Amino acid sequence: MTPPLVLLDLDGTLIDSGPTITASVAAAYDELGLPVPAPALLRSFVGPPLADVFRAHGVPPARVADAVAAYRRVYVGGAMLGATVFDGIPDALAGLRHAGLRLVVATAKPEAYASTLCDHLGLSPLLDGLAGASLDGTRSSKAAVVRRALDGHGGVPRRTLMVGDREHDVHGARAHGIDCLGVAWGYAAPGELTAAGAVGLVDQPADLAAEVLASLERLAA
Repeated sequence: MTPPLVLLDLDGTLIDSGPTITASVAAAYDELGLPVPAPALLRSFVGPPLADVFRAHGVPPARVADAVAAYRRVYVGGAMLGATVFDGIPDALAGLRHAGLRLVVATAKPEAYASTLCDHLGLSPLLDGLAGASLDGTRSSKAAVVRRALDGHGGVPRRTLMVGDREHDVHGARAHGIDCLGVAWGYAAPGELTAAGAVGLVDQPADLAAEVLASLERLAA
């Protein structure tokens, strides 16, 4: 029997990349001569497809591509590697691998950047694969990223679970009939994950492995 597949969001779930992302977003607004959003609003940029959030928060449609390019110059130019792994995540991943699960990152971050980060932060040896967005924007939604992960790893929805920190993780998984377990240490607004339909909420990384295994047991019942 094929082992269960767990799809893992990256930003806000496995790694704390918020400060690096929000600083790069602020720099992009500044470069375009646009007002920089307040800190609380900048937090909402962590997780969703970048172009969508720029478009939703004051960047004219004709300048969204410029905003993304400006962001990437700062982010890839050095900010990106300032991200850190949340305490307890390596142990959780190791525990899930030991239990026989397949672990694949599914992130709206460009795949090339996500791969670099997972290598840099020592997560790659704990994973079975990675699926991310494309740099040209042709694959940007969470649903499209989840599809790529499933195509690459033969996931069966009944024995597949998504883990993420934002509502788009829930919706992207649900587009393929997959449940999503939310995590409380990420960048969701209060109540966001529950309202989106997450099947549960994990309070801390130390509880992640047990909660994932319990969720998969319920799916198999």
